[in-house]
Amino acid sequence: MTTARQKRNRFRLVAGAGFAAYAALVFGLPTAPPTSRALAGERIVVDWHSGLAIDGYDPVAFFTEGKPVAGSADFELRYVNVIWRFSNPGNRAAFAAAPDVYMPQYGGYDPLGVARGLAVAGNPNVWMITGRRLFLFYDNARRQKFARDPGRVTDSADRKWPEVERALTP
Repeated sequence: MTTARQKRNRFRLVAGAGFAAYAALVFGLPTAPPTSRALAGERIVVDWHSGLAIDGYDPVAFFTEGKPVAGSADFELRYVNVIWRFSNPGNRAAFAAAPDVYMPQYGGYDPLGVARGLAVAGNPNVWMITGRRLFLFYDNARRQKFARDPGRVTDSADRKWPEVERALTP
């Protein structure tokens, strides 16, 4: 990781921690972060330690393997200013050809949070594919709630996403 990236990540870590504490206080959100921690101001959930999208998991493998598969540093691709990892060159090529198909919806933020106008980082170990799209959730309870009526949640999240995305833009 470059020195500039480390400095940027440290700054975002401090800013993100402050915002998380504020959001927890105001909105009653849980204070413990999920495995994947979003950098403050990122349109895509990025691990603050590694700078990797979705904790370095291969986004294509969710579709092809039906489970989260760790990506390799040998098969990386930078897309929308984020580093994505893949488990093999074929998955990297598939993503490069159609990234919008394989990227998690709402940049990896939990769709229930987005539906409420909040950017709550999703966890790549708590996921679901619905309507040929990958969704990441903060926890299992949110995934179960989403599964009861995904259409209603995604309709609301689709309406709120531009507002949430604007708030994430640095």
